[in-house]
Amino acid sequence: MAKHTKTLKVRVKDKHVPLLNTMARSVNFVWNFVNALSHRSIKERGVFLSAYDMHPYTKGAGKELGLHSQTLQCIAGEYVTRRKQFNKTRLNWRKSGGARRSLGWIPVNSGAAQWKNGQLYHNGQYFGVWDSYGLNQYKFRSASFSEDARGRWYFNVVVEVDVVMPKGQDCIGIDLGLTDTATCSDGTKLEAGRFYRGLEEKLAIAQRARNKTQVKTIHAKIANRRKDTLHKFSRTLVNRCGEIYVGNVSSLKLVKTKMAKSVLDAGWGQLKTMLKYKSDHAGIVFKEVNEAYTTQTCSCCGALPDSRPRGIAGLGIREWTCSACGVTHSDRDVNAAKNILAVGHGRLAVGIHLL
Repeated sequence: MAKHTKTLKVRVKDKHVPLLNTMARSVNFVWNFVNALSHRSIKERGVFLSAYDMHPYTKGAGKELGLHSQTLQCIAGEYVTRRKQFNKTRLNWRKSGGARRSLGWIPVNSGAAQWKNGQLYHNGQYFGVWDSYGLNQYKFRSASFSEDARGRWYFNVVVEVDVVMPKGQDCIGIDLGLTDTATCSDGTKLEAGRFYRGLEEKLAIAQRARNKTQVKTIHAKIANRRKDTLHKFSRTLVNRCGEIYVGNVSSLKLVKTKMAKSVLDAGWGQLKTMLKYKSDHAGIVFKEVNEAYTTQTCSCCGALPDSRPRGIAGLGIREWTCSACGVTHSDRDVNAAKNILAVGHGRLAVGIHLL
């Protein structure tokens, strides 16, 4: 059976928070050291240090700092990766205190963490976790400890899992929107959860009261609700489909408009990311297609009739009748999803123009 990698995330028990905070401060110290070292090398000699070049400068410091020796190597490797990614000679400093402190992060190399006696074992320490995956059945690869905004710590580990091929062979087109977050070509819908809007009033009260703990709790609740809903919806689609096509609407462009709150609350980008990696793992087709004119085109005859909804004024028109073939589209989003499916299959309907 084929295998693929997957990252599992489990919560670390709060009694280990002081130790993890101490380790995180040491990680920040090492990061800032290699940051200064790399910047000085570039400035004085014009040489970009690789992770291998940095290892001699941090060798032996693990015991002094309370870190695993391989963690120091991981920090250098991650620093070089981000330096190349952002194309900068110096990255931001990691801050261990203050209002803008960096959230805790402790990288763990492959083999440096194990499951022993029902607990996580790393760097000579046992960490209790809420094991919701049965971690004893997996062989750990690379991993990390990470902290969220509420000060809770999590263990994230990459493992190999068996690929379970889905039995479904449906073909689905998906139209993303604000009235409904996602509408499928077969009529299935993911209603807008109003994740942020639903708690906006409580959030405003907490912000006016300057209750930072409550503000962080509400933000976390919003994010968790959104993530849970999108995970369930995307998993249902991947399990029953062989092909998934979604419109290429850009949330980054729409956040610059008056619809910014609703667009960000809908989580289009997060949904597309989930569909993509889950489809890749399941071995099914996932593709973003050009959705230009899919709302205005009749999915039955492929025409751009005069009766079609147009522009901003047409946003309120949810039902329309094609003046070319006489078919009534009771839901404009379903019609758009059907056209997206047609574009995904390469069957460009007459009238669907590419920009």
